[in-house]
Amino acid sequence: MRNDTRVRQVALPLLAALIWGTAFAAQDICADVIEPMTFNALRSAIAVVVLLLIISLFRRFDRREKPQQTATEKKTARRQLFLGGLCCGTVLCAASNLQQFGISAGVEAGKAGFLTALYIVLVPVLGLFVKKRASLPVWISVALASVALYLLCVRESLSVGWNDLLILACALCFAVHILLIDHFTAAVDSMELSCAQFLVTGLWSALGMILFEHPSWNAIVSCLLPLLYVGVFSSGVAYTLQILSMKGANPTVVTILLSTESVFAVLSGAIILHQHMTVREYIGCFLMLSAVLLAQIPFPLRKRETVYR
Repeated sequence: MRNDTRVRQVALPLLAALIWGTAFAAQDICADVIEPMTFNALRSAIAVVVLLLIISLFRRFDRREKPQQTATEKKTARRQLFLGGLCCGTVLCAASNLQQFGISAGVEAGKAGFLTALYIVLVPVLGLFVKKRASLPVWISVALASVALYLLCVRESLSVGWNDLLILACALCFAVHILLIDHFTAAVDSMELSCAQFLVTGLWSALGMILFEHPSWNAIVSCLLPLLYVGVFSSGVAYTLQILSMKGANPTVVTILLSTESVFAVLSGAIILHQHMTVREYIGCFLMLSAVLLAQIPFPLRKRETVYR
């Protein structure tokens, strides 16, 4: 493997993880003054503009000859892009707003980052419902994640805060979102799908903003920099880095690198927001990160014949 290729497959996902992790601190800052659906409507609108610019630049400088599509193929591709954008955008809207509601309700940035990372463990578990078997490390990671969630979320009274449940519901939505992305990227351009999903997310969030919230221009201006950071870098740039890093790479290795997002979330929460968790919660974070990494280790499944009658 060429050195520049190796650097790209390591540096780009780590940079994407750094952006996503530090975005939790930016979200926390915005959560103090901007209501959740207003925040996600603006974030998604910024992301759509950024992704449209990136797509147009790629098309302008991509000199490779592409096979011409027939009218029927173009119609099918447009239909798949519309359906994929609608499905992925709706689920992403639910995930993003649940996450922001949880942060607004008091879940610290680092803790939110680790709880959100549970989606990487949930993906193979949900895959069982579409007949995808999980390996032994996955089930061990589920057990580790369960212990981590207990340490992170369950209080001495054996109760889980409703704000923690919002982040856990967000992780479930992100897991479903990944399975949808995996399904639709086989038929449509990944970057176009990303742009379409942010458009749908923005429209749904804007509708919720109009119906249930009271957006303030002064509040938006006061958080303009963290809002731009999340919209431009977290939603726009980081998703592009993820796509570029996956090209010709081992997806397991790239996913492990991307999962360090949760570590950067804790570090940014401590450095930028001066948030500090208890020893119990740090142990929970360590176990959650262990579960996330273990879930990505390839493990051969024993072949056995299954007879369906």
